[in-house]
Amino acid sequence: MARFLILAPLLLALGACDRGADERPVVVDAVEQGARGDVERVLLRSALAQGLVRFDAAGQVEPGLAERWNMVDDGRSYIFRLGDATWSDGRPVTAEQVVAALRRAVRVEAAHRLTPFLRSIDEIVAMTPQVIEVRLKRPNTELLTLLAQPELAVIRGPQGTGPLRRLQGRGIRLRAPVDPEAPPPIGADEVRLRGSRAALAVVRFAEKRSDLVLGGDFADWPLVAAANVRPADVRVDPARGLFGFAFVGRAGFLSTPFGRAAVGMVLQSANLPGRIDSGWGAADTVLPERLDSLADPALPPWRNLTEEQRWATARAQVAAYGRPVRLRVALPDGPGATLLWGRVAAALTRIGIAGRRVAIDAPADLRLVDRVAPYDSARWYLATACRDCSLEAMTLIAAVRDADNLPERAQLLATADAALTADVAFVPLARPWRWSLVASRLRAFQANARAVHPLNHLRTDTR
Repeated sequence: MARFLILAPLLLALGACDRGADERPVVVDAVEQGARGDVERVLLRSALAQGLVRFDAAGQVEPGLAERWNMVDDGRSYIFRLGDATWSDGRPVTAEQVVAALRRAVRVEAAHRLTPFLRSIDEIVAMTPQVIEVRLKRPNTELLTLLAQPELAVIRGPQGTGPLRRLQGRGIRLRAPVDPEAPPPIGADEVRLRGSRAALAVVRFAEKRSDLVLGGDFADWPLVAAANVRPADVRVDPARGLFGFAFVGRAGFLSTPFGRAAVGMVLQSANLPGRIDSGWGAADTVLPERLDSLADPALPPWRNLTEEQRWATARAQVAAYGRPVRLRVALPDGPGATLLWGRVAAALTRIGIAGRRVAIDAPADLRLVDRVAPYDSARWYLATACRDCSLEAMTLIAAVRDADNLPERAQLLATADAALTADVAFVPLARPWRWSLVASRLRAFQANARAVHPLNHLRTDTR
């Protein structure tokens, strides 16, 4: 009994410390670096504005402005019923306002990463003050996933509809709208967002000066291994998408599929992802699975060669060319990209090619493509991989967009996949590597295939 009396004050004090820590605002560092995009801006837009639908913690579609919806006419029309929502100034949201904002977002002039995949939208109309219909020229069973993307969040002037609101003061401070009849919000209801270089973000997290690091990719991954971060705090998303090299130059040795195949087969044989992390699995097809194509993913032309035969064939192709072969390889900055370049340069040298690393946006012969798929359609993968592909492949991919029905679309996708692969326009290496650092107090955080992590789904998954 005496022992309990001695320990009781200590246990109560520790419990109070835990509660106090959990009442702190959630501090988020968004990794920023040059050409890889403005992660802070995307997170902020997703927090302050939502579309008809949005993503939850698992990367699944959940209600946004629309409280419910249904697909009709075999995917040619979607009908949404709006819930009660207000702009950040407190005024109610109307269907006409939402329609006007969405029409602006899907116009060709908007020119964002989703623009090529929104051309199936024919009309967006307000049927009643609370009901909106999106009419399509052709069936699109992935429209909801597209509408959940931050580019299609509904904004009217400077105002959005949440799920969070920006607070006054220095920095970016966010909080869910406060119900005047509810208890006063605690500090943990507040999210503080800032953009940071990867090295600084990792150090801050290791020193417990932040709760979450978002936006990490392969180029900064070695920083995590070098930091004193608990393994349990490191989360890697099972991201779907493309990671590999696109042939963006077709002169000289790369002018024929045989030359491109020589480069492709050795890059796939060099275990490039394993140079970054032993747990990063390789991929050898553009499509991760069949998806909406009629056929399984097309395999590369060298699929039946052994590893030894691949190296020997590639060396023979370079030797037969009879002239020096020099290739410019475009990569981002970062220690992970440097590790990748070392293995790429060694593979090219082994078959007699002199490689030169250039900036990711510089003129090049091969350019790294590292993209997470915004939705699950074979067309996205093929269109993204086709940077400088054959006229046949380009024509087929364009025809997919104009297919009148789903069976025709599936057949065209299979044919386009086969044509792109035979042309050796892209060398798949892996699926994108996306990582986050997550404090244990953020119990609602989930790794997911979209690699999206809404700031309103961090501590609890109830908003």
